[in-house]
Amino acid sequence: MSYEKVYQATKIVIGTKQTVKALKDGSSCELIIASDAEAKVTAAVVKLAQEVNIPIIYVDSMVKLGKACGIEVGASTVAIIR
Repeated sequence: MSYEKVYQATKIVIGTKQTVKALKDGSSCELIIASDAEAKVTAAVVKLAQEVNIPIIYVDSMVKLGKACGIEVGASTVAIIR
């Protein structure tokens, strides 16, 4: 179901650096994190999302999340933009 949200989103940002920027500037409305991503990569993003009260959804696979975003590699974090 969360992969479908990514497919249907009109604008997303992919990756931890871009996701952090979107969380800080208030443009994101939802955060999607791959459960198989390394915790040291996603920890700061999760903490920031919790601080700014953005809902976090976990999906099972970086590869599937990357494909849902239309990229050839895995994605650890994706932010859906308002």
